[in-house]
Amino acid sequence: MSAALALPWVDMRQVTVRYGRVQALDQVTLRITAGERVALVGANGSGKSTLLRVLHGLADASGGGFQCHGDMRLAMLFQRPHMLRTSAQNNVALALWLRGARWRDARTAALAALQRVGLQDIAAQNARTLSGGQQQRVALARAWALKPDVLLLDEPTASLDPHAKREVEALMADFAASHGAAGPAHPVTMVFSSHNLGQVKRLASRVIYMEHGRVVADLPVHDFFNGPLPEAARLFVKGELV
Repeated sequence: MSAALALPWVDMRQVTVRYGRVQALDQVTLRITAGERVALVGANGSGKSTLLRVLHGLADASGGGFQCHGDMRLAMLFQRPHMLRTSAQNNVALALWLRGARWRDARTAALAALQRVGLQDIAAQNARTLSGGQQQRVALARAWALKPDVLLLDEPTASLDPHAKREVEALMADFAASHGAAGPAHPVTMVFSSHNLGQVKRLASRVIYMEHGRVVADLPVHDFFNGPLPEAARLFVKGELV
């Protein structure tokens, strides 16, 4: 690994997040290196979504330290992406226009992004009339068009049928193997939450298991599925804890 790739993208030191009386994150310490593919797993309410939101700057920490290194461009996908009541092409183009691109250039780039995800034929269709799988692919096109250095995904295939899951997962793998705005020497860093352990095995290089807002296990993917684990993580892998 080159010196550039060995640099951390983010350092978190004992980060805590509270929503009223609920402690969503509890003294989370975490370092993610540029180019890693990190899966967040754990039962519902374990803190995965909150951690992703902190990484993207959408949630404020009430304690601890949080530092990002370098000028990294981020994009985030949610389980149910928001689609404006306009064409798929305009939904993608708007993200580029908001970043400063001319509208004509943004629409041209948006069409290329839709072609990348296999949706060029529905570019003019109202995005809200698309299937869930198609909307998620539009959201991926919107993210890819921005050439992010870091891609954050919150349960991106949880609400999709098996065929759509495979399509979106293939695009996730493709994007993780590409590079962001920083250039070809800097592969995209991908952090995603998932209940699909097969997907985690296929896509992740590292697995973080969370419980009650804490990081309980943080292991390379092979070690997570083949080595000893804390009891709750072991039950989760066996499908006995959801």
